[in-house]
Amino acid sequence: MREETPPLVEARGITRRFGSKPDLAAKIALRLRLAKAQPVVHALDDVSLRIRKGEVVGLVGESGCGKSTLGRVIAGIIPPTDGQVIWQGVDRNNLKAAKRHAAALATQMIFQNPMAALNPRMTIEEIVSEAPLTHGLVKKSERQAYVDHYLGLAGFDPSMKNRYPHQLSGGQRQRVNIARALAVQPSFLVCDESVAALDVSIQAQVINLFMELRERLDLTYLFVSHDLGVVEHISDRVAIMYLGRIVEEAPVEAIFRHANHPYTQALLSEVPRIELTKRRFKPVKGELPSPLNPPKGCHFHPRCPFVMDRCRIEVPVKREIAPGHLSACHLNDMPAI
Repeated sequence: MREETPPLVEARGITRRFGSKPDLAAKIALRLRLAKAQPVVHALDDVSLRIRKGEVVGLVGESGCGKSTLGRVIAGIIPPTDGQVIWQGVDRNNLKAAKRHAAALATQMIFQNPMAALNPRMTIEEIVSEAPLTHGLVKKSERQAYVDHYLGLAGFDPSMKNRYPHQLSGGQRQRVNIARALAVQPSFLVCDESVAALDVSIQAQVINLFMELRERLDLTYLFVSHDLGVVEHISDRVAIMYLGRIVEEAPVEAIFRHANHPYTQALLSEVPRIELTKRRFKPVKGELPSPLNPPKGCHFHPRCPFVMDRCRIEVPVKREIAPGHLSACHLNDMPAI
């Protein structure tokens, strides 16, 4: 099924590098070979991703692949080194002040560590009401009822709103984070490993909460996770990231039934399944290369069982191999046998 709904948000050719830029003196020293160049982390490399209104896009990859960085760039928390983030058809940098402010409020992020994301000196009521009061979404006289409403939406007991974060469990803290994000009435949530730090039983509750909120509030999600089982349950479409590049993108059924890229196939082989027949788990061989010095050509080639000479020198192009199914692998150029 081809895309018909225009994207709510789109990343176009996003590149993000981390490292200090040399000043004039440093440039002269480098030219005279009196100093060494500072290391640069290649977090994202020409990443493009479209997210339609109302859908859940799962972003999957190993730790260190750049998926959280992409989430932060799309959320507007950090700027890209190159590329554009398009919000409702317009480059976010070209939006007028009022629309840029509205776009910032409409996009909220829920982080992995619920305790670190909360101010330990503020009560739950103060945490949830701070942004709505600042942005004029609620009057001070209406604050308590407003906070109770959004805490209730997040499944948190409003009677505990005078407590501090350290007095809550991990699941309760994450529900407070969700309530805080919802309190500014967003349309798009970036969930960065939002259930990874929770117990398994609490994970299921929070995932179900996300699904309920999607239907109730007409929300759109970018769901960042390393857990394919969670992504399979919650997502409409899945993007697989490896070392700063999206290597495969497809509807969730296509990814789990007809994975094309060798990296995706390797990830799926590690997912635990309840089966009557014995199955050997085959972990991905080798380690994720350093983003300080990523491999040339296809980033996955040092670990790929199907590597060819071409893979070592040429970056594969992401192209459509089936309707709505994109993959970046040189094997797709090989003639069918």
